[in-house]
Amino acid sequence: MTRLRFPERRRRRIIDEFHRLYYESSRQTWKNTRWLGVRAYKTPLDLWVYQELLVRVKPELIIETGTSEGGSALFLATVCDLLGCGEILTIDTASRGRRAPPDAERPRHARVTYLKGSSTAPETLKTVAARARDKSPIMVVLDSNHTFQHVLDELRHYADFVTPGSYLVVEDTNLNGHPILPDLGPGPTEAVQQFLAERSDFAPDREQEKFLLTFNPGGYLRRQPRSMGEAASPTKGV
Repeated sequence: MTRLRFPERRRRRIIDEFHRLYYESSRQTWKNTRWLGVRAYKTPLDLWVYQELLVRVKPELIIETGTSEGGSALFLATVCDLLGCGEILTIDTASRGRRAPPDAERPRHARVTYLKGSSTAPETLKTVAARARDKSPIMVVLDSNHTFQHVLDELRHYADFVTPGSYLVVEDTNLNGHPILPDLGPGPTEAVQQFLAERSDFAPDREQEKFLLTFNPGGYLRRQPRSMGEAASPTKGV
């Protein structure tokens, strides 16, 4: 069988065109993606990548900013059930998703804790630090306000919670022309670029983009494993 090969420019164009079609068909696609009946607002391909990361890392704690209706937290908790380890601390300024009915409740799960507040507020960070104390491995997913400054603030606050070899995932790096909504202005991708200019211990893991369509291009950041003899950071996230 002859393997079909595309020139890189054509390949990139096809991927970006499908990406835009998928995103702009939101009522049919990502806004209509549910896990056990709860909307997750993610692509199934990214959810599959999360599953693979959890199997690889086996995090004792997953910190998520941006809860919405709780579908992604429930998905992570379900995978943790299968692995027999892990808990999720998910943070949001609202007590329910913006698109949820007024009487809707987020799903209850023994592994999920909901924390209401701004992800960058001092009191929130204090609570997260207490929850993260003595936990390892720790994984972080940033999916709240997608403005440049907020994402950069989150990156700076939450990076040190991530244990070496684990992941700091920045969601929706596809915004501002990467490849969708080109006129939105600086957002997650630009924040990641600034963060990576400040930190040499994180790097994008492009292997996590193997399914071609991802809402998080360049956003799967792996913290480099600590070299032998390197001391652990005395403080986290604060």
